Amino acid sequence: MRAKPASTNMSEDLSEPASLTFAVAGHLLTAAKAVPGLHLVSTPIGNLGDITLRALETLAGVDIIACEDTRITRRLTERYGISALLKPYHEHNAALARPKILERLAQGASIALVSDAGTPLISDPGFKLVREACAAGHQVIALPGPSSVLAALAVAALPTDRFFFEGFLPPKETARRARLTELARIDATLVLFESGNRIEDTLRDLADIMGTREGAVCRELTKLHEEVRRAPLPELAKSAGALETRGEFVLVIGPPAASAQIMAQHDLDDVLRSALKRDSVKDAVAHAVEVSGRPRREVYARALQLARQDHARDGDGED
Repeated sequence: MRAKPASTNMSEDLSEPASLTFAVAGHLLTAAKAVPGLHLVSTPIGNLGDITLRALETLAGVDIIACEDTRITRRLTERYGISALLKPYHEHNAALARPKILERLAQGASIALVSDAGTPLISDPGFKLVREACAAGHQVIALPGPSSVLAALAVAALPTDRFFFEGFLPPKETARRARLTELARIDATLVLFESGNRIEDTLRDLADIMGTREGAVCRELTKLHEEVRRAPLPELAKSAGALETRGEFVLVIGPPAASAQIMAQHDLDDVLRSALKRDSVKDAVAHAVEVSGRPRREVYARALQLARQDHARDGDGED
């Protein structure tokens, strides 16, 4: 059953409601009319078979499905025979589309919000819509399901009792390294998103800043070419040039070991030498203090000593 074309008018009269049915394994099932409110529906991150029965029934039973890209969501609705009115809701049109969705909710409509993949609002648009829907007194219902964050944590073979989800890092090197320095202080497993064109640089920065922590590179989770690499960060950085860069990446970094709270002297020297090559003494010391756990006075004295040694070595090499 083919989905109806998406209109640009969120407030149009739905005089001909979609058929409240969906198909699973060749069986046509009838969906109950969804209750009024905003339904946050998790959709597959790759494998369309990961959709839940509750999600299918809700998508078939709502008045409107608000989605990032109607073309992507239509693949899902067509796969399961859902006749749905699809409306675009993404970061570029949210300011205009959001009041129309709220207007329909005020009229008693049932509306599903989906992202292109995974759980809505996790690095995807929707926060302002949910906040304003709640403020207006509309019912907001979450339908849990696929999440690349949780999938990566599950397969990384790293501690999951505490984790911190960062999302995407800044694309510029200076800002990225500064943020990683802050993240290095968090005593928990870290979960990051990254694009293929920056994965090599990010792994290099992770190894430089977080040392020998264990990590996992998860690519194309649940999809045909799923790949998971597990190793200490320096090994992952060393082999990053051989990675297939097409697809979506989730990086998982284990927490610092208890013994790693105070950095060993030779590791501190390596951090300082690396930082002094690109930064001032002041900035290099600030970075080293962050990642080493050592007192600033000690780190500053060592930085000056290393700078003098490097300067003397460069002077000895002159003709």
